[in-house]
Amino acid sequence: MVDILHRVGVRTPDPKTVYDALTTVEGLGAWWTDDTTGSADVVGGALEFRFPSGGFDMEVVELRPPERVAWRVVGGPDEWVGTTIGWDLRQVGDYTIVLFTHQGWREPVEFMHHCSTKWASFLLSLKALGETGAGAPAPRDVQIDDWG
Repeated sequence: MVDILHRVGVRTPDPKTVYDALTTVEGLGAWWTDDTTGSADVVGGALEFRFPSGGFDMEVVELRPPERVAWRVVGGPDEWVGTTIGWDLRQVGDYTIVLFTHQGWREPVEFMHHCSTKWASFLLSLKALGETGAGAPAPRDVQIDDWG
């Protein structure tokens, strides 16, 4: 098994700003994709994310305000199904540190390389949302290749 790992600091007074962007449909739609539906604020909640190139379905598996959010991928590309996506948050000075993981990939296929780069760009969108109030969700995200 292999994982995607990223770390980013969001200049905010406390982790609640970032936590709210991860646990509300409005927040998720403001940094990841405009086409977000479901229930992000309850364990067991179902989330649907749609992009021009496809979509993902998630189950919320862990919520520890304002420290941790985790989802299990239940629908989408075969490489994603069964993986877990998580955010660990902590305050360090003026920054909320976001430790991001996309765990459980069976092997480091080319699509994983693409997804790692896209996750980095979307984490910068989350950072922008937290710091300026405006993210760059799909379809206004950075396009890196024909996959998105």
